[in-house]
Amino acid sequence: MGVSHISNRSEKRSERWSRRGVLTVLGVVPAAVLTGCSGSAGAAESASSGGSSSTASAKATKTATVTVSPADGTKKADFTAPVTVAVSDGTLATVKVTGNDGSTLAGTFNDAKTRWTSTKNPYSGTKYTVAAQARGAAAKTVTFTTKSPGETFVGYYTPEANSTSGVGMPVSINFTHAVKDRAAVQKAITVTAEPAVEVVGHWFSDTRLDFRPETYWAAGTKVTLSLRLKDVEGRDGVYGVQSKDVTFHIGRAQISTVDLAGKEMVVKRDGKTLATYPVSGGNAQHTTWSGIMVISERFKQTRMESSTVGLGDEYDISDVPHAQRLTTSGTFVHGNYWASTSVFGHENTSHGCVGLHDAKGANNTSVAGYEFYDSSMLGDVVIVKNSGEKTVAADNGLNGWNLSWADWKAGSAV
Repeated sequence: MGVSHISNRSEKRSERWSRRGVLTVLGVVPAAVLTGCSGSAGAAESASSGGSSSTASAKATKTATVTVSPADGTKKADFTAPVTVAVSDGTLATVKVTGNDGSTLAGTFNDAKTRWTSTKNPYSGTKYTVAAQARGAAAKTVTFTTKSPGETFVGYYTPEANSTSGVGMPVSINFTHAVKDRAAVQKAITVTAEPAVEVVGHWFSDTRLDFRPETYWAAGTKVTLSLRLKDVEGRDGVYGVQSKDVTFHIGRAQISTVDLAGKEMVVKRDGKTLATYPVSGGNAQHTTWSGIMVISERFKQTRMESSTVGLGDEYDISDVPHAQRLTTSGTFVHGNYWASTSVFGHENTSHGCVGLHDAKGANNTSVAGYEFYDSSMLGDVVIVKNSGEKTVAADNGLNGWNLSWADWKAGSAV
């Protein structure tokens, strides 16, 4: 029994320990649960807090990346596309593009200031330096060189720079390659006048473009030809090379009218009669062109051969005095020493030119040929009427004044 009693106490003690264990476990479980909940919430909060901080830090530590096109070091960059600068993870602050010739390329930013594009394309055969900086970042410098075009063209112009011409002088440009894209080429050429007047271009062919106002230039006008042909594609793969301004001036207004029915020429300067000369024009077989003509070349003496104008061997005169060209086809107003003085003012005996009495050697200052030559300049107007011939073609010399203003403007490509 004692044993049994002891056993009971042990069991009770065991039960008590078991209860304590249970209570302890029960006490620990809520604590563990609470700790678990608390720990879980804290972990979540920590994770949330740690994630936000990490993201912000990542964002804060990202560096703006600037990309330039053409890329740094490019040796044969395309010159038919603009220069672009872009940035990721930032905004652009400044962009400057400078050529090795000292020129700069202007450009514009997009609204977000993440992209800059040059307003014009870079020039060919030029080394460029691009200095770009994103806000809060170090500047980036890139260099590239554009390729040179394979084929090029230029425009040879009349009149010469800084020259003084008569009121009939157009601006005439002859291109070394046939132009296919007339609009692109014409847009790259402007002619302006002071005092201002509308000046319009007219294409006579794919190699010739002339400019003129509606009526003759005013005396004293300053005319400026601006060529911006560099890298303009005139035809497939053929690019212009010129970028320059040319200025010339208009002198006094001298207009001479040749009446071949009356066989005389009246010279007027600034509206007043300067001189009247007896002349001899083209005969019935070789009539003189009629219409408005402009003096395009001047020679104190020159050789004239009939073979050069399709007239065989009818004449060859080595020292024609005071010759002034009116047409490409060979019409001149010139001095004549080989015809009798009785011819001038009475007969039309030439092969199409307008002749004035002159002396051999071109040094006699008292003859009509010398006087008219001495009073004239390139660009002066000579009008021929009553010649028995049709009006000269507008492209036969610098004679676009024979076209109406409407017809002239119809020949423009822009």
